[in-house]
Amino acid sequence: QVQLVESGGGLVQPGGSLRLSCAASGFSFGNYAMSWYRQGPGKERELVATITSTGGSTNYADSVKGRFTISRDNAKNAVYLQMNSLKPEDTALYYCNTRHFLTRRDYWGQGTQVTVSS
Repeated sequence: QVQLVESGGGLVQPGGSLRLSCAASGFSFGNYAMSWYRQGPGKERELVATITSTGGSTNYADSVKGRFTISRDNAKNAVYLQMNSLKPEDTALYYCNTRHFLTRRDYWGQGTQVTVSS
């Protein structure tokens, strides 16, 4: 079965950095695009970043562009989100996501909490 497990969240001060990891299993990881979503307190879940199956192309939400970097290591079945210059508004539960190309079913990890505060 498809399994996505996020890690790396925590408490960080404004301006700090954090790297999130997502370990994938149960599917051909290297054939799928991967995304990071987040859901802040009292907010809708939003798409943060997407990376193609080979890692050749990436896309970012305007709110994180220039500060966050999504990457992947297909040999390790892992996707990462490097977050720099963190702001309090980045505080959210961050989720790893992929979608089955035929069924269009979304798969989600359990989420990892990122809190940006002094």
